[in-house]
Amino acid sequence: MVGATGANAGLVLPELNKRDVTVRALVRNEQRAASARANGAAETAIGDLTDPPSLAAALDDVDGVFHIGPAFAEREAEMGVAMVNAAKAADIRKFVFSGVIHPSISAMTNHAAKQPVEEALYDSGLDYTVLQPAMFMQNLAALWPQIRDHGRFPLPYSTTAKVCWVDYRDVAEVAAMAFTGDHLSRGTFELCSPGLVDRVAMAAMVSEVLGRAVSAVVTPLDGFASSLPEGARRDGMVRMMSHYDRHGFAGGNGLVLRAILGREPRSLRDYFRELTVSHPPGATVSS
Repeated sequence: MVGATGANAGLVLPELNKRDVTVRALVRNEQRAASARANGAAETAIGDLTDPPSLAAALDDVDGVFHIGPAFAEREAEMGVAMVNAAKAADIRKFVFSGVIHPSISAMTNHAAKQPVEEALYDSGLDYTVLQPAMFMQNLAALWPQIRDHGRFPLPYSTTAKVCWVDYRDVAEVAAMAFTGDHLSRGTFELCSPGLVDRVAMAAMVSEVLGRAVSAVVTPLDGFASSLPEGARRDGMVRMMSHYDRHGFAGGNGLVLRAILGREPRSLRDYFRELTVSHPPGATVSS
């Protein structure tokens, strides 16, 4: 498993454990290994996605791979293709890739980097499941103190840009299902909570759950960019936010996720209610 210590991909680990899947976490160092074991990994392997021999060692005597790329990394596509190649060489039974909805949007580097990984999987002969999730609701957790305490819902793109969302806990559940059954084999699935929502509507949801007014505001893109270290991540995030400002983020059809889960996907309103209960005024929030 890649991402066992991540804020989002780490949500897959308990779902696998629930289904009695023994997880070996691929981590970069011993500190991360300890964190992965604390999160529920039964085994750890020290390695690096840029080091193919370490991937071959990590895949020794395992049945499946869960892969998620390090978003905005300069070599993200190369890392993903290397993992596919290593899985093919190891004769892995199942490969689950957590990518992104609309990897064909070449204007956003974090989307375009997923497409070569998908292509490698489709050509590999492996039993794959490709997950294409919308924007993660969990990304909003970092904004919660400002939203909750100051009544401002800030992001560096238009308040009227409509965006599709998904709770990554739902994605994690689908990923775990893919490892323990064959009904998702060789499928590529867009995973969205129903509906396209702009930030004006999101601020109204938060106002409702908090019981006081919250306003959607636009933070300057230049200021947002200057808060990030120079490099591929900054460049990629600026391109992404600029694209959202012009076009929003199309999607929001919940049919596939609803059908797979056999229930309604978690909604933004559900997520905001949870944050309100779990992180009242004065509480810190970890994403």
